[in-house]
Amino acid sequence: MQQGDPRRSAETLAVCLGRPPAEPGSPLNPALVLSSTFHQGGPHAYSRDGNPTWEGFEALVGGLEGGNCLTFASGMAAISAIVETLPVPGRVVVAADAYNGTRRLLADLSRRGRLRFRTVDVASTDEVLAVCSEMAETPGRPSGAEGTFGAGGLLWVESPTNPLLAIADIEALCAGAHELGMDVVVDNTFASPLGQQPLGMGADVVVHSATKILSGHSDVLIGAVVTRRDEVLSQLATRRSLHGAIPGALESWLALRGARTLHLRQARSASSAGLLARRLAEHPGVAKVHYPGLEGHPGHALASRQMNDFGIMVSFEMAGGAEAADKVCRALELVCVATSLGGVETLIERRARWAGEEAIPGGLLRLSVGIEDPGDLWADLSAALDTASGRTR
Repeated sequence: MQQGDPRRSAETLAVCLGRPPAEPGSPLNPALVLSSTFHQGGPHAYSRDGNPTWEGFEALVGGLEGGNCLTFASGMAAISAIVETLPVPGRVVVAADAYNGTRRLLADLSRRGRLRFRTVDVASTDEVLAVCSEMAETPGRPSGAEGTFGAGGLLWVESPTNPLLAIADIEALCAGAHELGMDVVVDNTFASPLGQQPLGMGADVVVHSATKILSGHSDVLIGAVVTRRDEVLSQLATRRSLHGAIPGALESWLALRGARTLHLRQARSASSAGLLARRLAEHPGVAKVHYPGLEGHPGHALASRQMNDFGIMVSFEMAGGAEAADKVCRALELVCVATSLGGVETLIERRARWAGEEAIPGGLLRLSVGIEDPGDLWADLSAALDTASGRTR
């Protein structure tokens, strides 16, 4: 089956891509190749530059996103490789509530003179493009034109954002940024390739913390970058090798195995997330729910057009602020209080507890919805909410 075969659904591709040739007596699944070096004369020489076990996962993720994929040791390794391809000094426009690690990396590089960056409300297309116009240095690049990646600046988009779940108009931002000579990266971790395909909307590069929804079992660190631009792929492969940001063979094998059930896990979790979001919105202890599947969400109409589902993430603010949010976490029995997201288990955390998240409301809880019975999840959440709000059951 060819990569991204248009005759097949994404759900089928997740199961079929990245397998060895179907020959009599051959294994159904790719082998776990635990070797650092290879006999000369073949396609692989040394495992810092290539390992057969990576290739199955890269074929799957690339096929789902509609491009060519490179895997990295983690999501941050993938993000760092993209940023390191920028000329000096780089120019980056990024969502104000983008992933904490992305913003901390940009701040660190900015302090050292490597780049300068501006933050924006990514849900406001006019604001984003106005700042891009101020930051861009080579206006007039035709949309989709090939050139030095990031030479005119870089727009870094998340949609939904982490953790406020704002929705960006990806297609409009890509078109506008390209007209200004900027390239566009979309962090697609929250949506996954089944939720949306940014390359098809004009993005130059897509990045994933594949540790999360793609792998899906909270047991592996791995990242992925996907692009249709051969010169960008080559630059990223060079950065991966020179910086040693390579995934382990076991991690790649586990990630591929986990991704086989992506469609089942995501469908279940997204369905449960919608149910929990609606019930949270009705609880008197909850001041605000951030979930694009709710009709009252400012990005609901756009998300309905742009996404295939509304995602597995729900954020909500407690009426009692940080103290009430912490009480919720202490009262939970089924939902796990832990960072990260996208696993089969439901996770929750108060995001403002982390350095760099001071702009996030203190009482905001980010919920990654797993595949447990949604009735059990709501029973646990509602009991904890009642306890934190001083309500008796």
